[in-house]
Amino acid sequence: MYNTENIRNIIFMGHSGSGKTSLAETMLFEAGAISRKGSVEEGNTVSDYSSIEKERRNSIFSTLMHVLWRGNKINMIDTPGYDDFIGDVICSMKVADTGLLVVNSAHGVEVGTEILWEYTRTFATPTILVINQCDHEQSNFQQTLDQATERFGPTLIPFQYPLKEGLAFNAIIDALRMVMYKFPEDGGKPEKLPIPQSEQAKAMEMHNLIVEAAAENDEGLMEKFFENGTLTEEELTKGLRIALANQQITPVFCCSALRNMGTGRLMSFINDVAPSPADCAPAKLEDGGLLVCNAADPATTLFIYKTMTEPQVGMVSYFKVFSGTVSAGDDFINTDHDHHERMSQIFVAEGKNRTAANQLKAGDLGVTVKLKDSHTNDTLTVKGSKNVILKIKFPESKIRTAVAPPSKNDMEKLMKALHQIQEEDPTLIIEQSAALKQVLLYGQGQLHLDITKYRIEKVNGIVMEFDKPRIMYTETITKSADESYRHKKQSGGAGQFAEVHMRIDPYFEGMPDPHGLTVKNREVEALDWGGHLAFYWCVVGGAIDSKYANAIKKGILQKMEEGPLTGSHCQNIRVCIYDGKMHSVDSNDMAFMLASSNAFKTAFKNASPQLLEPIYELEVLCSDHVMGEVMNDLQTRRAIITGMGAEGHYQKITAKVPQAEMYQYASTLRSLTQGKAKFTRKIIEFAPVPPEVQHKLIQEHVEELTEA
Repeated sequence: MYNTENIRNIIFMGHSGSGKTSLAETMLFEAGAISRKGSVEEGNTVSDYSSIEKERRNSIFSTLMHVLWRGNKINMIDTPGYDDFIGDVICSMKVADTGLLVVNSAHGVEVGTEILWEYTRTFATPTILVINQCDHEQSNFQQTLDQATERFGPTLIPFQYPLKEGLAFNAIIDALRMVMYKFPEDGGKPEKLPIPQSEQAKAMEMHNLIVEAAAENDEGLMEKFFENGTLTEEELTKGLRIALANQQITPVFCCSALRNMGTGRLMSFINDVAPSPADCAPAKLEDGGLLVCNAADPATTLFIYKTMTEPQVGMVSYFKVFSGTVSAGDDFINTDHDHHERMSQIFVAEGKNRTAANQLKAGDLGVTVKLKDSHTNDTLTVKGSKNVILKIKFPESKIRTAVAPPSKNDMEKLMKALHQIQEEDPTLIIEQSAALKQVLLYGQGQLHLDITKYRIEKVNGIVMEFDKPRIMYTETITKSADESYRHKKQSGGAGQFAEVHMRIDPYFEGMPDPHGLTVKNREVEALDWGGHLAFYWCVVGGAIDSKYANAIKKGILQKMEEGPLTGSHCQNIRVCIYDGKMHSVDSNDMAFMLASSNAFKTAFKNASPQLLEPIYELEVLCSDHVMGEVMNDLQTRRAIITGMGAEGHYQKITAKVPQAEMYQYASTLRSLTQGKAKFTRKIIEFAPVPPEVQHKLIQEHVEELTEA
């Protein structure tokens, strides 16, 4: 059990291929947590332990590990590099106190790096930039540093740089300690040497910038700096810890994780300078309050940031102790459901391996199993406490698909398996759409959906097919039309009779009363699927008894729910019932429902009906050299370009694009830009479909009805 001050919570972030998993593995080896360093290629790293990660050779899930280093416990979370799995990254950032943003020195700052940097600002996460793979033959440390400074701002301060790069990389100039670390060929413990004369001026200039940054946070340190021209190592550590915790500096380190060059020095810096949970800002609560990370707080509060299902174990819950101390056997209240939970066992994690722990103090990360009804984003606290940790807000989905099992008998099993994965991954959204008659799956990208499909088939043994999702079209009218319909049915005994005369108009708020009709009663109903039905009762002289008004309205709503053109919902229509006939014996609610439904159907087709389609507002960020390809692709999707400009070093394209044309856009964009672009989208309006498209959709609907 470690005290709050002796805990460091680190998250490894970076674009896919930056070397996060290798860096974590080397740190475990360097600290003696493992006796042999595994590799991603061999599929034997502590992180990336699942079969799918071994097969793909990259991270799909976040992995919790820890090392003991010079009296401190460093919890480490390795996270996926693809934006498709950003949910796992965001969950981990919620509980991390320092971010290691890993960059591939050969590739520079990539789009994934920038997305992650934005999240570090959102979560106010102190960040260390690690320029990895300095031994790569195409390594360019300075260019990468310049790119990062240009895009992330002046808080970046290099603490190190490689003496030589590429295949000759074997030495690091450390401007903080003013020493050169020279490594043996196979890496490991370096030799400490004086900085070469040729590098002295450059290193001293960097050292002075570091000292100034450390002194800025303390008047006493600033005075000592002016008096002595430098600070002691202890004074530097104090000032840098404050500056890093407040995000005033972003230290830049360099290394080769694969060859274990620079890893130990990075760990020492994390140990000495990275803030402990006690040094970080209090956690935000749902009610706007703050919760200080204090192990002595009697109101012990835990936050579940991740859940996973394991065979033979069931639900595994990963949590952070935000206040107080948790012991095995403690009882808690889930603040979301007001249910009791017993923490029967608690563990510390080393990838897939877990070691039982008796107690964990505030700031620490732990694991428990078999909670009854607690999920990701839930808070557990003691009875009487009102602490509810502010929930994680996940990004909206970027892609959707329809899913179906090979047979209807498998649907129940499929839905159960999908909901189990959704429990683990809140960025995966499942919708059973009654209107579209499809099960829809929403995700962060095609890879996200493909991995979900892989898991369903491999783990659950259910074949799941992707299908093109249908579009939620809506139907409306553009002019007025009058129509009447008589329903008459005689079959011995009591018959059915009803006659309805109606006028339909396009509805808009504040529209004048219908010309030539006397309005007795008006109702404007907001429809469940959007838009309105304005229902006016204009019958005079008792031609139809008002007691049938509800039945007539119900018949209209039934037809509006499955519209005359394509079976889509109808909206924004005013219906005026102004005449009709009834029979004292044969008229009833059912007769008037049928009469009004048929009258509406015919009137609708005579009122210049218009099919409306959902329109996305799309924003694409891409580099200059692929902008032409992106624009050309959008033009094939009936897009209307609404703006072009620059955002940072990116070109930004904004456009209005029909939802029907966005199928598989994420995959296309990734292919066009080699993964170096990003986009956001949201539905902003419904707009008329072009006549030729409307005609085609109506014909398809007719064919479907004929086949049925």
